[in-house]
Amino acid sequence: MTAVRFISADGDRIQEVAGQGGDRLLDIAQNAGQPLEGTCEGQMACSTCHVIVEAEDFAKLPRASEEEEDMLDLASHVTRHSRLACQIWIDPAWDSLTVRIPGAARNMQGR
Repeated sequence: MTAVRFISADGDRIQEVAGQGGDRLLDIAQNAGQPLEGTCEGQMACSTCHVIVEAEDFAKLPRASEEEEDMLDLASHVTRHSRLACQIWIDPAWDSLTVRIPGAARNMQGR
């Protein structure tokens, strides 16, 4: 089990849930009631599942693909630790993963 922590955009609320190896972060977030739309259902055609990964956890992740980087260029409140939750799968070797929910989302499907 991996402890997945979601920090609200204002930093006031932290929710911790369990993730299994191979689980997709978007699915974990949605099942936990986090405000990540995932409008494109994980097809990397929107940026509504944008999260900001805590710096110490960011290095655990494989590099983002060029396609993911392109979608992040269109997201709101992007930082150097931004990723799309639909592109993060939990590694069973991780003890924990902490992500912050950004203050806003932009749905790029409607462009």
